[in-house]
Amino acid sequence: MKVFVNIKKIGGVSASDVSVKKGKEMSEFEMLENTFMVVKNGRVAEHGQMREYNADKFKDYEIIDVKNRIMMPGWCDSHTHLVYAASREEEFVDRIKGLTYEAIAKRGGGILNSAKKLAAATEEELFQSACERIRTMIAKGTTCIEIKSGYGLSFEGEMKMLRVIKRIKEHFPLLIKSTFLGAHAVPEQFKNNKQGYIDVLTNELMPAIQTEKLADFCDVFCEQNYFSREETIHILNAGKKYGMTPKVHANQMSYSGGVQAGVACGAISVDHLEYVGDEEINILKNSKTMPVVLPGAAFFLGLPLPPARKMIDAGLPIAVATDFNPGSSPSGDMNFMISLLCIQYKLTPEEAFNAATINAAYAMDAASETGNLGIGKRADFFITKQIPSTSYIPYSFNENTVEEVYVSGNKIH
Repeated sequence: MKVFVNIKKIGGVSASDVSVKKGKEMSEFEMLENTFMVVKNGRVAEHGQMREYNADKFKDYEIIDVKNRIMMPGWCDSHTHLVYAASREEEFVDRIKGLTYEAIAKRGGGILNSAKKLAAATEEELFQSACERIRTMIAKGTTCIEIKSGYGLSFEGEMKMLRVIKRIKEHFPLLIKSTFLGAHAVPEQFKNNKQGYIDVLTNELMPAIQTEKLADFCDVFCEQNYFSREETIHILNAGKKYGMTPKVHANQMSYSGGVQAGVACGAISVDHLEYVGDEEINILKNSKTMPVVLPGAAFFLGLPLPPARKMIDAGLPIAVATDFNPGSSPSGDMNFMISLLCIQYKLTPEEAFNAATINAAYAMDAASETGNLGIGKRADFFITKQIPSTSYIPYSFNENTVEEVYVSGNKIH
């Protein structure tokens, strides 16, 4: 049992039954000032004003002096590809010289490039490199992470990735979710037989994944030259039969129908959303699907910005994630994503914080456990350096304001 005292501000203390913030609600990021917080059994048990603090009541507790710093709920990163074998900076240079992401992919780059490199890597190599990346994410305040497969693109490769993710879950105290993204691209050997590859995904991989309990979600890259709306629905419905909740890579390069496919399948989230119009917004308003924007990918690839401001003003929720991957968003820094939301997408800091916490937790089916610091939630949070206000976090976009990180009330950084 622990008591954190002399907290300048605690952010994200909405009621524990709040699982999502929509529209105008996103501007409400509840704060307590000059307070203390009690943690029991790894969960938030009590908040109180320091002027009412009774030292005798907590004489048997471990007392942690926060020293007038700010406490924030840990960031929830609901979309990452952080298990990969090697970086792809050569493609970065190609894009500088004028090649598009699609052109690079057509000549064997992109996802197929990562698949080739992953095939040559051992599980141990993948595990060790992923652990290094996760440690950098923790240092920036992330305490909840979703990790996708999708660079295997074969039975052996996808199973290898998912086993690595399972090992990561067991190694770190973070709340970690796994996603089967075998439908990330069509491998070279199936380029003239896409249905044959889909059959491998649905008839061979999915039963094996269920047997070993390797995936919480099933995802599909619904995009031109990848998987159509109809193929996406087929794959996601198959995944549901094997216990995997749908997610969709939707509308990154075009109006692909990914949003429609996701809503039709009851997807928990549709992610990317660079190409979203009134039709997609109206469909999302009548669903329980979370729109997730990935500012790092749009920034790195020079894509149109998703209309996040328009979606919020229409009454939708928004979540944000890093899309941490070697090809289109080589960063797991949620602080930078929050800064981009404020600077480029014109969200207020409060809206951006809700997008990175409670709404992001919802996008990975974790809002009942984490995403805010309400009573009963996991005590997953970070303590900032001495900063003047919470708005300083997105304002100081090239500075890490995170000093200490706690998961279930235990310091991990």
